[in-house]
Amino acid sequence: MKSRLLGIAMALGFAGTAGAAEKPVRTLQLPATPYRYSDEVLPPQFKNGEARRLDSTPASNPITDAGATLGRVLFYDTRLSANGTTACASCHHQKHAFSDPNKFSKGYEGKLTDRNAMPLVDVRFYPRGRYFWDERAATLEEQVLMPIQNKVEMGQSLEGLLKSLADAPDYSPLFAKAFGDSKVTKDRTAKALAQFVRSLVSYQSRFDEGLAQVKTNDEPFPNFTREENRGKDQFLRRCANCHLSGDRQALFSTNRALNNGLDADTKVADLGVADVTFNRFEAGQFKSPSLRNVEYTGPYMHDGRFKTLEEVVEHYSSGVKNHPTRDPRSGPVGGFRFSNGEKAALVAFLKTLSDSKFISDPKFSDPFVVK
Repeated sequence: MKSRLLGIAMALGFAGTAGAAEKPVRTLQLPATPYRYSDEVLPPQFKNGEARRLDSTPASNPITDAGATLGRVLFYDTRLSANGTTACASCHHQKHAFSDPNKFSKGYEGKLTDRNAMPLVDVRFYPRGRYFWDERAATLEEQVLMPIQNKVEMGQSLEGLLKSLADAPDYSPLFAKAFGDSKVTKDRTAKALAQFVRSLVSYQSRFDEGLAQVKTNDEPFPNFTREENRGKDQFLRRCANCHLSGDRQALFSTNRALNNGLDADTKVADLGVADVTFNRFEAGQFKSPSLRNVEYTGPYMHDGRFKTLEEVVEHYSSGVKNHPTRDPRSGPVGGFRFSNGEKAALVAFLKTLSDSKFISDPKFSDPFVVK
């Protein structure tokens, strides 16, 4: 029996070669009944009105239970990298709301990326449907394959990826359930990964609990402390123009890339979107991730320059630079000049967006068990 299991492990690429130290055996364990991904019971602010307009899920790739299950396996599988060491989840950790707690991520050969890994919370609610900090990916289906092929991140060719998946016996039934037959293709791999990423919706924070008890955002939330309600009022006055969208304005995402005054420099600093479009009017613009679970997603900004939420708030209070493309909604040059009490209240409010159930939900967790 032991030799049979070792043979299976070697076939799956988990066991070490002769004469070398054996790698830990990672065994795939999925529930007999698939987790529910396709019709998650979401609160009204995620299902109605403007939220539906903001949802960039294409008609050609709706979320299905089988498709997202396959995507979950792919997301956590180190076999997607050239040397079998790195998965998508290596840079997007569930307990950090699918971001990286390091300023820059370590790739499959130990080299570092040049930008911080974006959190993947609520990425489906972005009407432009473009991805990465610089929006270089036109769709999520395009985006999910790019880190796999990146020479620093995962270093895998598409040909190598498809061969690796086709050679792994555990994928045949997963592709068949998701797409009707077991054929492994680039398009199907991208669709499955995109389905899983779109399923990463966070909606069980204390903010959501409070929102359900009032008619408008402006009302004090009965489950908030006085400081948290004060921070909410500050947020609605100063930050909502950029970071609130959807029904009852509860998605905490932006509708386009923008420049928030991080730098005044236009020659040496990362140019963001302009590095892709070569449009000088887009210099320093970056896609902004959702603020949901922001307590877990530090360090912050595209280059991870701020370690704490307090530093982020201080930027908007005193650090906004006069860049030619700065969005005026980011505040006046020099910042809003918050008082110490206002800064503390804003941080307290931002922490009400934390969703402990989301970062521990088993349907989003690693399906491989190490033995």
